[in-house]
Amino acid sequence: MAPSPKEPLRHLSSAEQHTLERITHATSERVDRVRRAAAILLVAQGQSLSQAARQAGWRSQRGVALLVARFNRHGLDALEIAPGRGRRPTYDTGARAQIIRIAQQPPRRREDRTATWSLRTLQRRLRREGLPAIGTRTIRRVLQDAGSSYQRTRTWCPTGTALRQRKAGVVQVVDPQTEEKKA
Repeated sequence: MAPSPKEPLRHLSSAEQHTLERITHATSERVDRVRRAAAILLVAQGQSLSQAARQAGWRSQRGVALLVARFNRHGLDALEIAPGRGRRPTYDTGARAQIIRIAQQPPRRREDRTATWSLRTLQRRLRREGLPAIGTRTIRRVLQDAGSSYQRTRTWCPTGTALRQRKAGVVQVVDPQTEEKKA
């Protein structure tokens, strides 16, 4: 693998210097942020990349070189974990909105062959509507994140709301203590 280009650290402002020193001395700060701040401070004090890596608890100077380049571009935001880590969401916000929208509609009796949604019937419908690999666990998670819950009647409905028959007709009643009861 080719060695990374060594970019010199730009001049630190007094506010950046103070913030980095505060982070390195804080006992409640995350260890990875403390190591990054310490590495930046050591390079700013004139230490070489390999010395800064060793003293900050890093294995190689390459990581410090990449951190310095990122610090030059982004400033103190370079202390955070870089984007791109972890698994990307399989279903974006558009797909999640589609799941919620279809779950809130009543099923088409002839097409869906049901009067109420179950996870399986909702899954079949979503697969026909453009989400060919969606599973019931994903549907459950998306609906729960949206504030819906699975009812004993085998249907999904927004938690804390109910339809009640009154003299004036059917009224939707909202429970103001829903969040307290969930906890």
